[in-house]
Amino acid sequence: MRILFANPNTTVAVTERIAAVARAAASPGTQIVAVTGKTGVPYIATRAEAVIGAREALELLAEHADGCDAAVVAAFADPGVGGARELLSIPVIGMAEAAMLTACMLGRRFSIVTFATAMGPWYRECVDYNGLAGRLASIRCVSGGFRDIESVQEEKADALVEACRLAVEQDEADVVILGGAPLAGLAGKVAERVPVPLVDGVAAAVRQAEVLASLRPVKATAGTFRRPDAKAITGVPGALEGLFSRR
Repeated sequence: MRILFANPNTTVAVTERIAAVARAAASPGTQIVAVTGKTGVPYIATRAEAVIGAREALELLAEHADGCDAAVVAAFADPGVGGARELLSIPVIGMAEAAMLTACMLGRRFSIVTFATAMGPWYRECVDYNGLAGRLASIRCVSGGFRDIESVQEEKADALVEACRLAVEQDEADVVILGGAPLAGLAGKVAERVPVPLVDGVAAAVRQAEVLASLRPVKATAGTFRRPDAKAITGVPGALEGLFSRR
């Protein structure tokens, strides 16, 4: 089985971290292909940045999905997932979606803890999009700057753990999700410091991608995720143009 992780951020080190976590979580024989955005921002934190990231995600998926059994949009809050599901024939999983659905199988209410306050509104809208607002206990964003996105999880580990504890004690969270691709792998390192299950979005996504790929679902020909009618499009790479024109 071959699973594509498309990181629409531009930080290669984050993609490498994602790939390492995905390979550790994957079943034997699963091959992880991880690619990084060529344009955009180092990490997506706002709605505007997510719009740019969504286009980059579509371009990465169009270019690299051939030969893969499933794909993951490897940015929390899942920019471009809906559009990718329209265009691609293989299952496309959002990292936040996978984390939230996994959390719902571990407890009644979940909290999302992340490393920057700007992410809060966008993450809440992602929860709403997935119809899970009633299962959300809270979104807690650790305040303050950080030196480097590549090492933010090490810089803010203690503050993130404290936010997880507060989510349990004050917000009554049964499960906590560590939100944000730069936090990939942190859940396993700090799990013993938090009194409820911690969910890693990358690990959850790779396992759910394996399940969906093994089920071999057919591409929808009806409903809202059927492939759109062919339409001319200009100014995009050839692979993405081919998905729109149905070449």
